[in-house]
Amino acid sequence: MSSPAQRILMVLKMQGPQTGPGLGKRLSISGEAVRQQLVRMSKEGLVVGRSEARGVGRPSQVWELTSAGNAQFPDKHADLTVQLLHAIRTTLGEPALDAIIMVREQETQASYQSQLESLPMLRDRVEHLARMRSAEGYMAEWHEAPDGSLLLIENHCPICAAATACQGFCRSELALFKSVLGPDAHVERIEHILTSARRCAYRIMSERVSAGASQS
Repeated sequence: MSSPAQRILMVLKMQGPQTGPGLGKRLSISGEAVRQQLVRMSKEGLVVGRSEARGVGRPSQVWELTSAGNAQFPDKHADLTVQLLHAIRTTLGEPALDAIIMVREQETQASYQSQLESLPMLRDRVEHLARMRSAEGYMAEWHEAPDGSLLLIENHCPICAAATACQGFCRSELALFKSVLGPDAHVERIEHILTSARRCAYRIMSERVSAGASQS
């Protein structure tokens, strides 16, 4: 079983900023135990607390991950990947790097497509895509929003260093989702880790629903 600190890190990663009592409730541990863990983790630089007004009464202490806390969910082979990307860019040029990203996109598309093409419903394709992305380290989840759109959320980016060094990877992944979810899907990135968001998130709507919303 993971330690209380590891469980706290996981909740903050998956659910975003939390109060101490909220963490205790989610993890079924006492408020004092949570407080002790948060104090220790704060001293280690893994979490930071801030005051936040929540209705009447005293402000609540809300805890979130620091960059060091996020680093507990590592980018796969980050240093080597960045070095390779730099070497390709400097020796072969930007077109060669674009070609490599395109090949990666095409191979991933073929893999995803083979698993999604038999699913007729858009929500089923999004659900299965979230499972595949989680298996690849993206800590993905999905749910339906009140307006009927589907949200695909990736709480972690295992290729963040590569995407930071070459944002073609991010453009490629958005194009990939649009392709594998089918012609009836409208896909929009609404949160982006590289613009300092906590996660990457995509709003997905049926083109029919999207068109209806535009006309109303």
